[in-house]
Amino acid sequence: MPNSRSTSRAAALLTAFVLCLSALHAAAQSSGKLFHVIVPFAAGGVQDLLARSISDDLGRALGQTVVVENRPGAGGTVGTGVVARATPDGQTVVMAAASHLIAPYLYAKLGYDPQKDFVPAAYIGIASYILMIPASVPASSTGEFIKYAKANPGKLNYASAGNGSATHLAMAYFSGLAGIDIVHIPYKATGEAINEVIAGRAQAVIAANIGALGFKDDKRVKLLGVTSKERSRFVPDLPTLAESGLPNYEFTSWFGLLAPAGTPKSATDAINAAVDKLLKDPSIQERLGRQGIEFAAMPNADFGRLLGSESEKMAQVVKLAGLKPE
Repeated sequence: MPNSRSTSRAAALLTAFVLCLSALHAAAQSSGKLFHVIVPFAAGGVQDLLARSISDDLGRALGQTVVVENRPGAGGTVGTGVVARATPDGQTVVMAAASHLIAPYLYAKLGYDPQKDFVPAAYIGIASYILMIPASVPASSTGEFIKYAKANPGKLNYASAGNGSATHLAMAYFSGLAGIDIVHIPYKATGEAINEVIAGRAQAVIAANIGALGFKDDKRVKLLGVTSKERSRFVPDLPTLAESGLPNYEFTSWFGLLAPAGTPKSATDAINAAVDKLLKDPSIQERLGRQGIEFAAMPNADFGRLLGSESEKMAQVVKLAGLKPE
């Protein structure tokens, strides 16, 4: 008969073996539980900050680990293309915005269809933009800036977060309506574009609230107006561009999660329910408010209809901006 010492050793080895198997099994389960949120722009932009601000809470609501990945390039089309080609298993989404629907009007060979190759997963909210100029530019209103630009055709430039980005189209649309000749200088992120304006190397940028609100008291720059139809609750004293020099101008951006076409409805419904839960949390509401986002939950069917109407609107905006596919 085996002695007590050998029995104890065998039991210890068996326990260690079971624990090892359990750990491997847990690791395998965990690796299959990663939920990927692809941000198609560089770190520091509005979509990146939004994704990272909700990732932990979204993970808890989904019961999964959320990983935020930046895949910048070509106005957001590189990262968006990654999601379009991803396995439609409900584990990969893109943090999309207005630029998602702008892309087909700017890129002749896009490689994916912004509507047919995606399905709505969760609407998050909407944000307006703010026209920002350096303190060195002799203008204190939208009207004065337009007058200054007309007096200096081709001599001024504006910065954006890249070709095809919402910041690009917002300013191109502005230029088209105002009838001014101002040169576009694309960068990789909104933060870089704002830095160029602060340094005075760029004479304008139209940045999302999240990027511009932190500079409302900065003496190096001037905030001339918001792009929404109505004044923003975040900066109620700042006029709209329409009321301060450019009638009929309006440009805002929606934010939401889109999944690859073919993703099961049960998966997108689960994502939508998780985001809906987040948006009811006062701490999340406060967090999004600090980012200048007007949050609002929406059923995916309504989100899909919104995407359709926004696509038609973007076609008109691109036409008025005078941009051509390249």
